[in-house]
Amino acid sequence: MIRFRFFPFLTLFTMLWSVCPAQTVYHPLILDERDRARITNEILEDRFSNLLPQLMRREGIDFWILISREYNEDPVMKTMLPAEWLSARRRTVMVFYDGGPGTEIEKLAIARYDVGLLKAQWDVNVYPDQWEALVEVIKKRNPQKIAINTSETYALADGLTHTEYNRMMNTIPETWRSRIVSGEKLAVAWLETRSEKEMVLYEHIAHISHLIVQEGLSEKVIQPGVTTTEDVVWWYRQRVRELGLDTWFHPTVDIQRADPDNFDHLRTFSKRPDKQVILPGDLLHVDFGITYLRLNTDMQQHAYVLRPGEKAAPASLQAAFRQGNRLQDILVSKFSPGKSGNEVLSEALAQAQAENIAGTIYTHPIGFHGHAAGPTIGLWDNQKGVPGPGDYPLFYNTAYSIELNAAVLIPEWNKTVRIMLEEDGYFNEAGFRFIDGRQEAIYTIPRQ
Repeated sequence: MIRFRFFPFLTLFTMLWSVCPAQTVYHPLILDERDRARITNEILEDRFSNLLPQLMRREGIDFWILISREYNEDPVMKTMLPAEWLSARRRTVMVFYDGGPGTEIEKLAIARYDVGLLKAQWDVNVYPDQWEALVEVIKKRNPQKIAINTSETYALADGLTHTEYNRMMNTIPETWRSRIVSGEKLAVAWLETRSEKEMVLYEHIAHISHLIVQEGLSEKVIQPGVTTTEDVVWWYRQRVRELGLDTWFHPTVDIQRADPDNFDHLRTFSKRPDKQVILPGDLLHVDFGITYLRLNTDMQQHAYVLRPGEKAAPASLQAAFRQGNRLQDILVSKFSPGKSGNEVLSEALAQAQAENIAGTIYTHPIGFHGHAAGPTIGLWDNQKGVPGPGDYPLFYNTAYSIELNAAVLIPEWNKTVRIMLEEDGYFNEAGFRFIDGRQEAIYTIPRQ
């Protein structure tokens, strides 16, 4: 196999073709394991070299300690391990030290061997105890603010276990113990901030996810009167596995239809929909995401099953879908650096109400994790604002799943449906954009 460096390799993200009945499906290139590891490590090196110094200085932290034992890893540490490491080993201690502007961040491992780009700092012949080696590293650098991963707000920033915390605090001398602070904001910043190189990859990853969603919402997978919603759910799971990808949640496929006994999204979001046979006249909804190259997607889209003689979804459903798109536009127009998630939520809901859109917003950050760290912009069961993560400010170079719904009365059905949409987007100095666009019209089965 011919191998390329990072950016030349990206030019190979061209489309491969395969033909299925009644339509053409495009399959983007998906890397083999060796190339995935290489790209993952290149991304990690770039983040350590160019992103981490900015974040440590922004948060005023000059010394960051991450400690984990094997199979009980700090979520932040998991994103910092080299691709060849599938977990921590024994006790893994990472240290990042910022000597100030003009210096490189020291990347150290209190270990007997290097941890990827982190250089080993434990000579067991000098310091038989690993904690003593850590103390020596601290003494030599005399940091002013030592961050550890503890947080009441974010589980992802609360990775230091009780046992390891106690061991560390009982070992570090008081001079430096008094300088220990929560690294919550630094941990969140590391998790939520996307690098330029990552965003090149994210375009491709989001596109793959869109193509899988659309393939599942097609006659290739669905035969009305035969196929059930559960069949489609498991088709998605199998398709992800066949492509050599992962998913971070079990997909949902559900139906809204004229039948008054049909599952009512107005009553609850907490109950998974029952298995149903898909029929002509159904409005299908799918919630789906993948994990690839340490990044995640989260998407919700709709398709309508044509009745005999129909060429498109009913006009009332198309109009309802436009309200969902409009609610997306309203929400992302409120994004501004420094605003809290609660402020964005409040402003968006106020404008939606002024435009007579019955909207519910429950948007979250996305990146290394599906429901990622950063500002929460509403919860489906709390539209008044969320304490803690809702009070966190928006920063540039962050990604979000724009998740929401618009409730719209469909006159001929004599019922209200929810247009439940979710698309991944990116926020930077140029504004907000959807990473791979968004669904702007209801798909049809079969495609027209």
